[in-house]
Amino acid sequence: MGGPTSVGAQLEEDDQIKEPAFRFPAFDRFLAPWFDWKRGLNEEHALQLGLDYNVLYQGASASLTDTDNAASGALRLFGQWTPVGRGTKDTGTLVFKVENRHKLGTDIPPADLGFEIGYYGITGTLFTDVGSVLVDLNWQQRFNEDTTRMIVGRYDPNDIMNVLGYANPWTTFSNLSITVDPSIALPDVGMGIGASQWFNDGWYISGSISDANGSIKEVDFFEDGSEFFKFVELSWSPTQAQRFTHNIHVTYWHVDERETAGVPQSDGISFGANWTTDNEKWMTFFRAGWSDGLAPLFNNNVTLGFLRRFHRRDLLGLGVNWGEPSVDTLRDQYTAELFYRFQFAQNLAFTPSIQYLVDPALNLNEDEIWVAGLRMRVNL
Repeated sequence: MGGPTSVGAQLEEDDQIKEPAFRFPAFDRFLAPWFDWKRGLNEEHALQLGLDYNVLYQGASASLTDTDNAASGALRLFGQWTPVGRGTKDTGTLVFKVENRHKLGTDIPPADLGFEIGYYGITGTLFTDVGSVLVDLNWQQRFNEDTTRMIVGRYDPNDIMNVLGYANPWTTFSNLSITVDPSIALPDVGMGIGASQWFNDGWYISGSISDANGSIKEVDFFEDGSEFFKFVELSWSPTQAQRFTHNIHVTYWHVDERETAGVPQSDGISFGANWTTDNEKWMTFFRAGWSDGLAPLFNNNVTLGFLRRFHRRDLLGLGVNWGEPSVDTLRDQYTAELFYRFQFAQNLAFTPSIQYLVDPALNLNEDEIWVAGLRMRVNL
C-alpha cells in the first residue's frame, strides 16, 4: 500500500544498482562486510534493514526576521521483518522506522523556514528538529494472492494515500506543496488501520481511518478520543508493478472536528496522476485538490511538473503549484521548485535546488522570494 516514502519502497530503491559518476573501490571494500551481513540477515531471518543520513541546508533571499537560513539532519533506521508467508504472495510483515531529526548550526530547521520568511507552507518537508522519534510500527498483511492488503498500527497516512511515484522529500522535491496535495488536511503520524483491494490488473480501491490528532512526538492511542481522519481512493494502473510509474486516482477525505486543538471538520476531493514514458526516463505528474474548512493549508490548489532520469541515476525535476489558502484574508500563492540530484557514488547523492515563491501569503512586503537549497543523502 505504501508510496515512495514508505519503508518497503525506500528499501527497494536503495537496493537498486546505480551507475555513479565516481567510484571509490577502497570505500566499497570497506562497506562490503556490512552489506554482506545485511544480505545474510535477509536470507536467513527475513529481516531487511536500511540506514541513511540526510542533511538539508536552505537560504532565503528575504525574511520577516533576521533568520533567513536553516539546516537540519535526519538519521534514520528502518526495516521490515516478514515471518509469515515468506516466498509466497500472501505475507505478513512487521514494519518499523526510527529517526533522529536535529538542527545543524542554525536557529531553525528547514521545516520552519517557510513561516519565518512569510511563506504559507513548508520549504523543507520532514527536515525538523523533533529529536528521536518512532515513525512506523505497523503490521502489513497480504491476502488472496496479494490482491488484498491491510495495514494496522502506527504509520503516516500520507504514505498510503494520494500516492504518486515522484513524491519523496528525501530524494526528490523538498517543498510540501509540490510533494503532497496541501488541500488535504493530512494528520501527523499516528495509529490507524487501512486496506486496499485490487479488482483486476488495473483498478483498485483503498482507504484508511486514523487518529486525527496523531503526533510524531508522542506515541499514544487516540488520546483525544474518537476524532478521525478518513479517506477512500479509487485508482487505476496498467499493472500492480506499475503503480508508481503509471497511476491515475481520485481521493475523497474527511477529518472530524478536533475539539482540543480547536480545528473544525473539513473534507475534500483530490485528483492525482503521473505517467512515465521513454523507457522510464520521463515522468509527468499532475495534482488538483478542492476542500472546505480551515483544517488544510489550501482549499484549492493545482500542481504539475516532470522528472527526467539520466543513465547514472541522476534526476532532474521541476514542479509548480498554485494554491488558494483556506484563510480568506490571505492572497493566492505560487510555488516553483527545480532540483538536480547528482548520484555522486553508489550510496551518496547531492541535490542542489532552487525554489521560487511568488506572492508569499504571509509576507505582503515581498512579491517574490528565492530559496536555495542543498541536500545530501548517504544510505547504507
